[in-house]
Amino acid sequence: MQKSLNEQRIRNITHLYYSRPDIQQAIFEFSKNREVSPRYFEGFGKRPDSLQYKGDIFNIVKKGATSFHCSEELWDDPLKIFTGMTEEQANDLRIGWDLLIDIDCKWFEYSKLAAKSIIETLNAHGIKNIGIKFSGSKGFHILIPWKAFPKEIAGIKTSDSFPDLPRKILAYLRFCSEKILKESLPADFYEQFKNVEIKKGFKCSACNEIAEEYVLTELCCPFCKISELRKTKKNNLEEKYFCPTCKRELEIINQGDFYFCSKCGIDSNKNRNNFSQSIEIDIYELAGLDLVLVSPRHLFRMPYSLHEKTALASCVLDPKKIKDFQMKDADPLKVKIKSFMPEAIEEEAKEFVVRALDWYSANKPNEITDSKITGKYANYKPIKLDNLSEKNFPPCVLKILEGVEDGKKRSLFILINLFRSIGMDKEELEKKIYDWNQKNKPSLKEGYIKSQLSWAYRNKPIMPKNCKEFYQGIGVCSPDNFCKMIKNPVNYVVRKNRQSSKAITNFKNRK
Repeated sequence: MQKSLNEQRIRNITHLYYSRPDIQQAIFEFSKNREVSPRYFEGFGKRPDSLQYKGDIFNIVKKGATSFHCSEELWDDPLKIFTGMTEEQANDLRIGWDLLIDIDCKWFEYSKLAAKSIIETLNAHGIKNIGIKFSGSKGFHILIPWKAFPKEIAGIKTSDSFPDLPRKILAYLRFCSEKILKESLPADFYEQFKNVEIKKGFKCSACNEIAEEYVLTELCCPFCKISELRKTKKNNLEEKYFCPTCKRELEIINQGDFYFCSKCGIDSNKNRNNFSQSIEIDIYELAGLDLVLVSPRHLFRMPYSLHEKTALASCVLDPKKIKDFQMKDADPLKVKIKSFMPEAIEEEAKEFVVRALDWYSANKPNEITDSKITGKYANYKPIKLDNLSEKNFPPCVLKILEGVEDGKKRSLFILINLFRSIGMDKEELEKKIYDWNQKNKPSLKEGYIKSQLSWAYRNKPIMPKNCKEFYQGIGVCSPDNFCKMIKNPVNYVVRKNRQSSKAITNFKNRK
């Protein structure tokens, strides 16, 4: 298969670049206590992983790696972490975290202005020791090390407050730095962006992002009296739904607007006050800037790692010289090594954290967490099967569980609603979902899965679609003889389970 120009360009220099002892040392030093994942141009390597020796870096590059990415969380032993960990398990392994501010902007010059305003804001709050590096493309990464943060707040270990505390800090930082950013904008700024399409709608109170808009529809079959809820995008309201039993079209009982923030997992079904209509878009949104929210096991490009799109190095900068930095300064054959980890003073950021929490408490009263399930269907009682076994799953679901390339989001919808409908325990459900996602090529983002689980737990399970087209569309339809009689995955599992239970009972009776 012919390589793209971007791939050819970066692969022409990877061996020469990563063979440099100083580059290997810089990457290795920063990797300590971090989960590390190499990227092989298009996809990432296995997780979790870590670097044991400096020489590991070049050995991995010789196997095809083009860049290295690591966690902002610090772990006692990165190899012990696993997908689907409970909060308690993660807290036991996590020994700290760095605050990583990821500035992502389409326009390089505005990225520089944003980075400058953030550093000025941090300096004004007494934080002088800050790491900053070029992302390798059009943005920057700013780092406040774990050493600078208080290790306990109100009797709670700060290491256990991830990602909740960093998110609150970033919300406050964005609020404060926006004032400085506005003052540094050119006079013709708004004129430059007059033709840029601006997102408007309902804004999430937790992260200030524009929420996705849906219509929540309650449907019912007038003959079978089967009811279900459907969350439909506003531009797709013409879709018709049919009863899984009698095939008649379902009638609409009730409809209402529904807002959902995919970043926070917040929805208006829980509290409509969490969303307000957005008329004025803040300067960060207008410029396309985004301070990416932290999330569990979030990875970012390591210092002096190459970037696949530009073949430039993610080099470390002097915070005072951001304005003068140009992309050519990240030429991998010319970069000079500086430490991304500043020599921070112990608890240097303590006052900053206290101010951030005070501000957040006053300005974000409607905060929602993912851990508490509330709402109309919080205590929903699904079918409970006695002998739940994968061997009773329909062929299409078994094929999905092997991992898919296309239709991952549709597959996730099928699995979540099937597992909930048949009464699978929450812990087992999540483990199966995350284990399945590891088999996908490429995997879905963990944040997306988390948001879908969060929404699902607050609503009644939606019956997965009947067989044929829905499953054929993602290439998993491979019906067996049982499928000819039973068209819906939930009904399939129930009937198969009943059949298996009966066979077990008969066998015991014969004995």
